[in-house]
Amino acid sequence: MKIPTTLKHKPVIVSENYEQVDGRYALNTDAQGISLGLAQWNDRGKVDISAKVWRHTGEKWSRQSEELPMHRVLDLAILICRSSLHFQEAYRFPKLYDPENATIDRIGLQGNAMTVAVCEDNPMIDHDIKLFAQALSDDGEMIGERLSILSRLLKEMGY
Repeated sequence: MKIPTTLKHKPVIVSENYEQVDGRYALNTDAQGISLGLAQWNDRGKVDISAKVWRHTGEKWSRQSEELPMHRVLDLAILICRSSLHFQEAYRFPKLYDPENATIDRIGLQGNAMTVAVCEDNPMIDHDIKLFAQALSDDGEMIGERLSILSRLLKEMGY
């Protein structure tokens, strides 16, 4: 399905077969494509690039399609990587984290730091963190494949 080019987000680089590779939702997803393009919130003289997941209901393009600035996409990738690293060693904690220190890491970004922590405000955290860890384990091969590709591409870029 062709991604629309007449809407506010202006696609420049597209993957129009995303429904075939959308993780465990492949071939059964409303996420029909992903794109990098000119952000819909651009003001005159100011251009931002954004990433967009294009959802289709089967009849029309969905208003639930998401558009994110590229730095947020990368911030999410950083959060995924750091969380995955935490859960590789989380078995050492009876609750899969240290309740005395829920902070997992502080990652320096732009002169400050992004705090990565277990959400202690979640009243069901002890249950939910186990479900999260199990889902992360269940999806390990799929996530690992994508992280390996990301690692290879980053190395090719000189990072």
